Amino acid sequence: MALHLFAGVRVSDHDAASRWYSSLLGLEAFRANDVESVWDLGETTHLYVEQDAGRAGHGVVTLFVDDLDAALATARAGGHEPVLEETYPNGLRKAVFHDPDGNEIGLGWSPHPW
Repeated sequence: MALHLFAGVRVSDHDAASRWYSSLLGLEAFRANDVESVWDLGETTHLYVEQDAGRAGHGVVTLFVDDLDAALATARAGGHEPVLEETYPNGLRKAVFHDPDGNEIGLGWSPHPW
């Protein structure tokens, strides 16, 4: 069975969130409509933000990348510093960011093949 991911995060201000996520990821978004933008992260993986102020700030998403150091360099070039960086006993690494609404966005890397 093939799996595809289309994960979403609720935000209070679509335009501000779109700028924040584009600068964190180093990617431009597809603006689906006035309240939703989508980032193509891979052939079958997408992240979107949707303006919904009443439910904003409660999301938790971790995106695994092939090169965490490069992803962190991109994030830092966009003006983002992780609030937490961890290395787990099995070698897995994770950096955590909070968007303007408080949603937790993690960038992770695993030394183990999937």
